[in-house]
Amino acid sequence: MLTIALDPAALITTFDPRSLIYLFDMIGIVACSVSGTILAKHKNFDVFGCLLVSIVTAIGGGTVRDVILDRHPLFWMVDMSYLTVITLSSLVMQIFFHPNSRRVDTFLKLSDTIGLSAFTLIGIKVADSMGANVPVALLLGVITIVVGGIIRDMICNEIPLVLQQEIYITAALAGGILYFALHNLGVMPWVADVSAMSTIFILRMLAIRYDWQFPTIEWRY
Repeated sequence: MLTIALDPAALITTFDPRSLIYLFDMIGIVACSVSGTILAKHKNFDVFGCLLVSIVTAIGGGTVRDVILDRHPLFWMVDMSYLTVITLSSLVMQIFFHPNSRRVDTFLKLSDTIGLSAFTLIGIKVADSMGANVPVALLLGVITIVVGGIIRDMICNEIPLVLQQEIYITAALAGGILYFALHNLGVMPWVADVSAMSTIFILRMLAIRYDWQFPTIEWRY
């Protein structure tokens, strides 16, 4: 009889974190592609209009990040999986998602939150791997997610979500700070990654659920 012994400690030791990061990246790509397609379809864009919005939403922030870091060639020019996944996810959403659904806002915010969680982490890790200090890495993590969303909202004639009072960048910064804190404490990288993403996702969803907003500053005469 052939027996196979599985050692959990060995599995953790031999686990390749790069595979997990690539998975997170693809999750972010799908989520942002879906959010772009939902908004564009709700605005009655045609097939190629929806596809264009989904592309700029998914890769816009990462492109700006890599240009700032002088990181060439751009990730989506080397790995065609990015454009393929964006195209397929956009087409699927265009076929099965009704533009007048009552859940447009719910689906949009959920997919946007997933993208926020994944892309903030990806941006931070890319910047960190390029030798950026902590504040710069946090900034580039935020840029990775917000630039694509801003372009999406501008094309669709919407006020960019990041410029509104909602808890958005704050959630990204909180997750990023937690990531660096756990990293400095010597926590396993994948644990720090998952913890940071979970923190961002939970904070953002709680803000949506309970309508947490920053107050505006007004000058009273």
